[in-house]
Amino acid sequence: MNISLKAVGKSFGPTPVLSDITLEIHDGEMFFLLGPSGCGKTTLLRLIAGFYQPDTGEIHFGDRRMNGVPPHHRNTGMVFQNYALWPHLTVADNVAYGLEVRKLPRTERERRVQRALETVQMADYRDRSPTQLSGGQQQRVALARALVVEPDVLLLDEPLSNLDAKLRLEMRDEIRQIHQQTRITSIYVTHDQKESLSLATRMAVMRDGRIEQVGSPRDIYRNPASRFVADFIGETNWLPGTVARQDPKALSVATACGPVQALPRPGLDNGQPVWIGFRPEAVSIGPAPVNCWNTRILQVTYLGEVEQYLLEAAPGLTFKAIEANPLEIRTRDAQLALHVTPENILVLPATPRPIEAMGSHLNG
Repeated sequence: MNISLKAVGKSFGPTPVLSDITLEIHDGEMFFLLGPSGCGKTTLLRLIAGFYQPDTGEIHFGDRRMNGVPPHHRNTGMVFQNYALWPHLTVADNVAYGLEVRKLPRTERERRVQRALETVQMADYRDRSPTQLSGGQQQRVALARALVVEPDVLLLDEPLSNLDAKLRLEMRDEIRQIHQQTRITSIYVTHDQKESLSLATRMAVMRDGRIEQVGSPRDIYRNPASRFVADFIGETNWLPGTVARQDPKALSVATACGPVQALPRPGLDNGQPVWIGFRPEAVSIGPAPVNCWNTRILQVTYLGEVEQYLLEAAPGLTFKAIEANPLEIRTRDAQLALHVTPENILVLPATPRPIEAMGSHLNG
């Protein structure tokens, strides 16, 4: 099922929550709405579900206009953050509830319930009460209840936020596998970057009721459209600079740490203020012909599979770096030569709006 939103807006009283949301979600996608608390992502999901109606704009499921259509006529399945299971019903009866509302014959209900429970690996628990299940098992039941109605669209509102770290990883794999099996168009709301990067076909990063960028996880991570997107989707070091020269092969930016070489970026002019950004994991240890800094280690954090460094590149200028599979023991105040390849340098036009996190650090 394709979903189309055209210039959708929503306010609660005098407060605008969503402004000019235009979005195309393709049939069979696992589409993520990602952003910080208060950005409007849950409100947008509830508009798609029919719990709210838009003040402006249109919502379409395929060719069908959904403005004014109540939730129970949209054929959507919803998975809530708090599971929302009936404690006085068995697992099977919880899953069957939506089918009873639709007045399906008993034999068809039984067939669908069994298939849905098998899909989420909960068939052996069908006669238990939800109160006898772990959080992860309850979430599986909630997912089965959404799937059993054979929805055109599956809506997931931060479904893993109440689970511990290990269970979240397990349920990510389960959701990925179920989506691969069913190919139901799915819209997933979260503020967890790792969930979105690991599961999404595409995603929309939201901020203050608007969409900042839409794209694949790899595109958004590698080519963020703004500092906000770059910082939200992952940690980034930032350095102010000025475009010095650009040709078809390279872009050179003058900075306080010397010239920085990046890939060409159309639309930038010589002398234009820009931000230079690079991820901590993009930093490589050792000298190189370009983008090389001799730094002093200010802090070392050993995490087993990686080691994190806080480094001083120049007086008052610091950035973070990550070394994978660290073998050498490095100590505070030691000198360390580092470099970043041009392919891993982000270049974004500077904005007049001040960025509070900047301070005296490169790290954003």
